[in-house]
Amino acid sequence: MYAVIKTGSKQYKVSEGEVLSVEKLVGDKGTEVVFNEVLMVSGEKGIKIGTPYVDGAKVYGEIIEQKKGPKIQVFKMKRRKGFHKKTGHRQELTGMKIKKIVI
Repeated sequence: MYAVIKTGSKQYKVSEGEVLSVEKLVGDKGTEVVFNEVLMVSGEKGIKIGTPYVDGAKVYGEIIEQKKGPKIQVFKMKRRKGFHKKTGHRQELTGMKIKKIVI
């Protein structure tokens, strides 16, 4: 059984017991999170595809950790103008464990 959920403007294919990193969610370690925006669910009865979301479907997860992703270097330069700028970015992430999928 698996589901496709939407969180942080991204889509994730998840199954029960899976651990994944999503964009930062509010909460501490051990907090339960409910994802209501379920785009598709596959189970024993077949596949249900939402328009845009599946009615009554929910995915329950638990926050494992709050962390930061890898550092990304951003370098901008205009040739022959003497302009260059170097910045960086680290995305804040939340480690999630999927507890159960309800149809």
